[in-house]
Amino acid sequence: MIQAIGLTSDPRKDLPPAVDDVSFEARAGRVTALLGGPGAGKTTVLRLMLELQRGRGVTYFRGRPLHRIAHPSREVGVLLGDVPGHPARTVRGHLRMLCAAAGVPARRADEVLEVVGLVSLRDERLSTLSRGMDRRLGLACALLTDPHTLVLDDPTSGLSTREKRWMHSMLRAHVAHGGTVLLTTPDPKEAARTADQVVTLERGRVVADQEAADFARTRLRPRVAVRTPHAPRLATLLTKEARATHRSVEVVRESGNRLSVYGSTCADVGETAFRNGIPVHQLADEVGDMGPRASTTADRSADEARADVAPQRKAAVSRPEGSREQAATRARSGGPTRTTGTGTGTATSSATESATSSTASAPVRKRRQRSVTAPDTEARTPQARSGDRQRTEPEAEASDTTSPRRAAEAPSVELDALPELPPPISVRPAPSPLRPLRYELRRAAGVGTGFVTCGAVLLVSAVTAVLLARVGHTPRPRLMAGWPQQLPLPPAALGAGLLGALAFGDEFRHPALAADRGTVPRRLGLLAAKLLVTTATALLLAVLTLGCDIEMLYLVYGRELAEVPSDWLSLTASWFGLVVGCAWAGVLAAGLFRSTTAGLAAVVAVPVAVVPVVQKVVEGPSVRTAAGFPLRIRELLLNQWPFGGERYVEAAARLIAQPVGGALTLSLAALLGAFLFTTLRGKVR
Repeated sequence: MIQAIGLTSDPRKDLPPAVDDVSFEARAGRVTALLGGPGAGKTTVLRLMLELQRGRGVTYFRGRPLHRIAHPSREVGVLLGDVPGHPARTVRGHLRMLCAAAGVPARRADEVLEVVGLVSLRDERLSTLSRGMDRRLGLACALLTDPHTLVLDDPTSGLSTREKRWMHSMLRAHVAHGGTVLLTTPDPKEAARTADQVVTLERGRVVADQEAADFARTRLRPRVAVRTPHAPRLATLLTKEARATHRSVEVVRESGNRLSVYGSTCADVGETAFRNGIPVHQLADEVGDMGPRASTTADRSADEARADVAPQRKAAVSRPEGSREQAATRARSGGPTRTTGTGTGTATSSATESATSSTASAPVRKRRQRSVTAPDTEARTPQARSGDRQRTEPEAEASDTTSPRRAAEAPSVELDALPELPPPISVRPAPSPLRPLRYELRRAAGVGTGFVTCGAVLLVSAVTAVLLARVGHTPRPRLMAGWPQQLPLPPAALGAGLLGALAFGDEFRHPALAADRGTVPRRLGLLAAKLLVTTATALLLAVLTLGCDIEMLYLVYGRELAEVPSDWLSLTASWFGLVVGCAWAGVLAAGLFRSTTAGLAAVVAVPVAVVPVVQKVVEGPSVRTAAGFPLRIRELLLNQWPFGGERYVEAAARLIAQPVGGALTLSLAALLGAFLFTTLRGKVR
């Protein structure tokens, strides 16, 4: 079950908070609906419950706050907005990638696809899905870890009637197995039909917390829908008969030849039309909302009742409360033209009826708010207990004013008393994938961007090598790498840098790993997985580039240009170091600046901006020079390494001593340090 207590969002500037002291309870085995129009605060309530937005309050999921649950995704399935997957990824590939992130077997993706009816579309790309299929995929993502609780933000938005019925049947099947479903909807009819409990929000506050049957009776009004070509005449006859029989009947003229009759039945309306010879084209019982006029009056009455008994919150932004005359004027100014037939002593307007129903439902709402308690009283904070105590004292006084004890305590209760605020809500960082290496492999192989990039690099490098050989005057190593003197980096290094930048860039463009937060975690485990996969890809690209270039030179010009140089070992090490270093620079820069463009710019900036600076520093005037550096390396190592290990250390030192190698090493060190600093700073916060 879900228990939300005192959810309050932080106010912005001089505006009141979007959500103010919202408390409700969603029990297991039931569907609970948060009902409200645009701006009522439904999505804000969900974000506060899921600790995605700063504020105050506490929410318990089966007795534990979300930050006390080891793996929140296995306890709560969330659907906020559309599925933020890569457009080129397939439905099955997207779910398999999320399986690795959640730590569940990959076969779970096929099981969920069968449950939501997407087996036939498992190889379709996300960009080709319709609105209904996208909603099914979103539900599949929420059900992927088999959670106990589902939190869905308007899951039927934009769906057809048939698709809405399917969605509601899926949610019913989930609660039939003991699960909990909390959803939001702006449609009161949908809430009454599909939910077991309806919590109504207005301007960020709870105005009703009722069972679905009570909600349909008090917040919705049954009516008789009539369609006839003689609508004005029938309306007049119904009004006259209501006055004659002393019944409260309200007739509302709708568009066209349609009438809505409140307070009557199909039998009475049909008999009246038959006696007067009026043809009727439609006669049916319906349930409709109370309309804007009654809703405004009811909300104003509830606000005034709450203002009379509730103490003011400390540091809260003042909200203007309209007077009763303003509410009545606003109620009279809204709504369609109505003709009401009433009897003596029984006449009540729709506004008065709605205010009465809202007032009648207030004790029910108060009792439900008092029943929302933490599962462990000792685990509750003193602020929350004192807040509950101060909220219930005025209610107890109102219900028992004749008690001597209450009479003695009544003067001690001051309206200016400031209750303690509920505990603050801290925004938790996005969880890292439980299987980062498997996740990164499925993420990189799930789209064709990497394969297209590698193919383009091989083609450009081979063509460049052939053209350079034709022109001549190009050293053999640059010829085999397809690296002209005019380019700062070879095509293979640029391609590796682009692949590295896409490793984090695609994550931030399509944050499937943390869809509800809109970003991805910069964790060391995820970084290590990305660096490992990028390294393997860069090495494969470097080998394929050399192989393709040498093969093309052999096919076009013969064996002379395809011969391997004598110092091939050091050249190969330099080549691999350059390609892998560019790939790492792309990964770190894109993860640091959250952009693919920034990652590729950091790769290009190494030879363009950093190398000239390093050359000026090295070649500048100095008192001493680094002479005999390899000899002193051997002396420093003292003993000979097995299998000639000191030679590899010397080769690595020579690579770093080169201008490009030194600049690349310096850039990687700076990017890695900045990445670690931001990651550790986020953990400290």
